[in-house]
Amino acid sequence: MKASAGGYARASSLRDALEMLAASDGSGRVLAGGQSLIAAMNLRLSAGDFLIDISRVGELAGVSETADSLRIGALTPHAEIGRNPLIRHHATLLSQAVEFIAHAAIRNRGTIGGALAHADPAAEFPACVLALGATLHVEGLNGTRDIRAEDFFQDIFETAIEDGEILTGLSVPKAGADERQVIEEVARRSGDYALAGVCLVKRTGGHRVSLFSVGPKPILAKNAMAALDRGDVEGAVEALKAEIDPPSDTQASAAYRRHLAGVLLRRAAARIEGGNA
Repeated sequence: MKASAGGYARASSLRDALEMLAASDGSGRVLAGGQSLIAAMNLRLSAGDFLIDISRVGELAGVSETADSLRIGALTPHAEIGRNPLIRHHATLLSQAVEFIAHAAIRNRGTIGGALAHADPAAEFPACVLALGATLHVEGLNGTRDIRAEDFFQDIFETAIEDGEILTGLSVPKAGADERQVIEEVARRSGDYALAGVCLVKRTGGHRVSLFSVGPKPILAKNAMAALDRGDVEGAVEALKAEIDPPSDTQASAAYRRHLAGVLLRRAAARIEGGNA
């Protein structure tokens, strides 16, 4: 089966892309790396879209830093997220996550902005930015908006991006000297979507725990976080199991996903306490 597109245009700048999106009468779809969008179009899950290619808009790529945060452009490829020295030092959770994402060809083409805007609940990056407390930046012809990760992911494949807006990047707080970050997941084969996954961040101010592939969007497990702040790992595991309502499908039952989430949280906590994060 082949994709069915209603047209294609390559944007020369962010402003150009926004103007084309506004003129598309609701049919415009932003094309970055294309690893999710083109696959959906090939399956006819999306058809008749006018594709606005932003892949060569250089202002949307790259990593920079301020005194307390990293700014990551939406067009930064997965592979660059994995090897960038600023990310490896200040936001290691993101670079760790790249090791789990699909295969080399997809990591070279896929972008962090595409992954976040697509909002697949089984994907690693949405859960990572939730655990890190990142801020996502979107822009439209009427201006820019900054959206907390907690408010960005709304439902399966749904985000707070409004019609006429494009995700331009994200800001991630720099890790403190004593901060530890860990991601754990279980998949049937290397490169497959996870059956369940956990991101754990331990900071001076407390823990942050997010989960993926256990619901319609990445989940911030606040009760588990509170238990970890008290030093109660087993209490955190039980709280975590009560906080999620995972689906059953052909890959795993809800009960199995709930069990896996608890196992992965124990592993993540053990890595952090053992200094392996």
